[in-house]
Amino acid sequence: MAELEVQIKEENLVYRKSPLLTDKIMHYCPGCSHGTVHKLVAEVIDELGIQEKTIGVSPVGCSVFAYNYLHIDWSQAAHGRACAVATGIKRTNPDKMVFTYQGDGDLAAIGTAETIHACNRGENIAVIFINNAIYGMTGGQMAPTTLIGMKTATSPYGRDPKIHGFPYKIADIVSQLSGTCYVTRQSVHTPAAVRKTKAAIKKAFENAMAGKGLSFVEVVSTCNSGWKMSPVDANKWMEENLVPFYPLGDIKG
Repeated sequence: MAELEVQIKEENLVYRKSPLLTDKIMHYCPGCSHGTVHKLVAEVIDELGIQEKTIGVSPVGCSVFAYNYLHIDWSQAAHGRACAVATGIKRTNPDKMVFTYQGDGDLAAIGTAETIHACNRGENIAVIFINNAIYGMTGGQMAPTTLIGMKTATSPYGRDPKIHGFPYKIADIVSQLSGTCYVTRQSVHTPAAVRKTKAAIKKAFENAMAGKGLSFVEVVSTCNSGWKMSPVDANKWMEENLVPFYPLGDIKG
């Protein structure tokens, strides 16, 4: 009878926590996009059956704590150097699935050179790029992705292009490089968007394992603490401001 009850429960199962997620309570702020993306990465690795061969690389920033929440091998990189570290790991372990998990202050600022050159070389890795247009962990400073007029700790009157320069779309930039095989920009603020982002991450991982070159998955995200908004307001602000400047969808591949 007990076995029958278990079987019935399994047949009616709609959702379960991925076995690749640890039991640690996530430290991210309520409403943060990181937790959702972590879940998607865990599900993709589990569905592909590559837990034992996957190595994640996370640098400094909110993304560094990813190693607390996923049951895979991790390497921490210095600020901005994740793509360089991932390159070394992949080249010395070509049978491994190697990916980076980075924020915009890391990938698009101090890590610009490492990112661009890894993309240009076509390293067989996947890059997951969380873009919330601000430095989330270190106090809410302006990032290269901060929008014109957007207020941050270092642009309290709003980003002024005459002083701070213009925000740039790094996904569009790397899509022009021959080494990238797949570049996409997604989000996780709605159920439909979550499904699209999961499919994008899965495609990126499959490309890396097939040796097709570098796949770049940007996730336009919220930082309600840095933006000083409630989670609901942050989602709305993102839809009305970030998404028009960083339009969602596949850019290459």
